[in-house]
Amino acid sequence: MTHILVTNDDGVSAPGLLALAFEMQKVGEVTVLAPDRNWSASGHVKTMHRPLRVKEVQLVDGLSAYASDGAPSDCVALALLGLTGEKFDLVVSGINPNANIGHDVTYSGTVTAAMEAVIGGVPGVAVSLDAPENHLGVLDYGAAARFARKIVETLLSQGFPEKTIININVPYLPEGEIKGVQITRQGLRLYRDRLDRREDPRGRPYYWIGGDAPTGVQEDGTDFGAIKAGYVSVTPLRLDLTAYQVLESLDLWEW
Repeated sequence: MTHILVTNDDGVSAPGLLALAFEMQKVGEVTVLAPDRNWSASGHVKTMHRPLRVKEVQLVDGLSAYASDGAPSDCVALALLGLTGEKFDLVVSGINPNANIGHDVTYSGTVTAAMEAVIGGVPGVAVSLDAPENHLGVLDYGAAARFARKIVETLLSQGFPEKTIININVPYLPEGEIKGVQITRQGLRLYRDRLDRREDPRGRPYYWIGGDAPTGVQEDGTDFGAIKAGYVSVTPLRLDLTAYQVLESLDLWEW
């Protein structure tokens, strides 16, 4: 039986993780090991200068889990290095409440948890939902979890691409309105950050990096274009960041 590690960057009690874990139980045996707090936009963190703590917790509907005070990538490393004494065949990270597209993947704890899996020699999948910014009320993760399961089942049956992260983004639509699945490349994410400078009661400055929610360029064949057109985006990512198209020209320079 396939043994799946489920993790996230929103914390072990996040509803997206629960939806994903319950759906992954239809694919194989599931172990949950996730951060004990929110690590959103944490990037690829590995804790090397302090001890990591892990405790067992009980989630809803009787689901047991492990919670760590480390980052999402720490959670994956702990599991793959033998914390539970079990071998894992697959790591699935999510479900993040907001899309992780374009350059987001370098910031995302959800995606970098899947990266840590691939570094450890285990297939890694990241799952995100393109929910509206500042959504009021309870988010419905059901459709995203079911699409994640179907995609994972297909990958298991066909064979995971070697040394590749699978990044899934699901539009926030009723399941019947999602048009299908598209294989995509990374699109262009547009950030609208700004720096807010403020003063504390003693007159000392502090700063917030804020701004409006990011947008993107809606182009066919990209992750952003797919989810805005009503499709689930599946983007294969590699850890090798070498700009191969530049190698030859740089090699001609006088160094």
